[in-house]
Amino acid sequence: MQQLKNIFIIIILTVLCVPQLTVAQTENNDQTTTMFEARVTEVLAEQKLEREDGSINLQQNLKLIGLDGEWKNKEITFTGISELDVISSNVYKVGDKVMVAHSRNIDGGDVFYITDYARATALYWLGLIFIILVIIIGRTKGFRSLLSLLASFIIIIYFMLPAILNGANPIFVGVIGSLFILVFLIYITEGFNVKSHLAIVSILFSLIIVSIIAVIFKYITHLSGLAQEEILFLVDAGEGKIDFSGLLLTGILIGTLGVIDDVVISQIESVAQLKIANPSLSKKQLFVMAFEIGQTHMGAMINTLFLAYAGAALPLLLLFTLRQEPFFTFNQIISNEMMAVEIVRTIVGSIGIILSIPIATILAVYMMNVQIKNDVK
Repeated sequence: MQQLKNIFIIIILTVLCVPQLTVAQTENNDQTTTMFEARVTEVLAEQKLEREDGSINLQQNLKLIGLDGEWKNKEITFTGISELDVISSNVYKVGDKVMVAHSRNIDGGDVFYITDYARATALYWLGLIFIILVIIIGRTKGFRSLLSLLASFIIIIYFMLPAILNGANPIFVGVIGSLFILVFLIYITEGFNVKSHLAIVSILFSLIIVSIIAVIFKYITHLSGLAQEEILFLVDAGEGKIDFSGLLLTGILIGTLGVIDDVVISQIESVAQLKIANPSLSKKQLFVMAFEIGQTHMGAMINTLFLAYAGAALPLLLLFTLRQEPFFTFNQIISNEMMAVEIVRTIVGSIGIILSIPIATILAVYMMNVQIKNDVK
C-alpha cells in the first residue's frame, strides 16, 4: 500500500508540473500569444469548399466557452469560414474540447484560432490506466519500472533537451544522458547486484558500437537531420545553435537503448536460470544454450523494432507506395532522406540488438558467480 501511495504522489506531481511548465514556456517565448482550453457550445455556420481532387473541406464558425486561464467561463466566437483552404482542418461538434490560441491584431482586437482538439485529459486517463495495470501485474518490479521511467523522463526533459537547445554537442549529450538513463533504469528496476552490473557493462559496450556505426553511416548517407517537419519549428527556437545531424544520432541512440536493455537483461537472466537449473553445465554448454535462447529473442525484437518504426512512419510509407514524382523507382524512394533516416534507424538499432546478445551472454557466463544464484532465489 505504501508503494501504491508513493506512485500516486509521483503521478500527481507529474500531472501538475508538466502543464504548468508548458504554459510558462509559452508565455516566456511569446508574450503576444496565449493558449487555453475551450468547449464548443454551438456551431454557428458551416461552409464546404471543394478541392481540385474532389475532396471536401468543411469550414466552421463556432461559439466556445473558455475552460481555463483568463478566458475561463467567457464566451468566445471562432471564425473559421474563409476562402483559405486548410488541409489539416478538423470538423468539430458541440461538446468537443479544443485548444485555442489567442492574440491581438494591429488594431488591438482579440483574435482566436482553434489549433486542435484538447487531448490532455484523455491522455492522462490512458496514462493512469497504464500505471495501475503495471502496479497490479508487476507489483514491486512494476513499481520500480515506473520509477525508472520517471527518471528517464526527467533526464531527457531537464538535462538532454536543454543542453541541446543551448548548443551542446547532441552526440556527447546523448551518450552521457543515455549512460545516466541506463544506470537508473537497471539499478532501480533490477536492484544493485551482479546481474545489474553485467547488464550495464553489456549495454554500454553495445551502445558504443552502435554509436560508431551510426556516425559512420550518417556521414556515408549524408543525413542532415532536417527532413522532419518538426525541424522547421526548431530552426528558429534553437537560434542556430542546434546540430540537427547530431540530434538525429542522439534519437537513434535513445531509441536503441530501450530495445537493447530488454535483450540484455533477458540474456543475463537466462544464463542465471540455466546455471541454477543445472549447476554442472560447463561454460561452453551454458553459452550455447543461452545463445540459442538469445537467437529466438533476437528475431522477435528485430521484428518489433521494424514494426515500431514502420508504424510511426506509416503515412510516409503510404506516400512512397503511390509512386508519384519524385518517387518512381526503388532507389529514388530509399534515397529520400525521410526514408533513409528510418532505414538507418531500424538497421542500426537491429545491429545493436544482434551484438548485445553475444556480448551479454559471454559476460554473464564468464563473470557470474554464487552471488547471482542468491539474487535470483
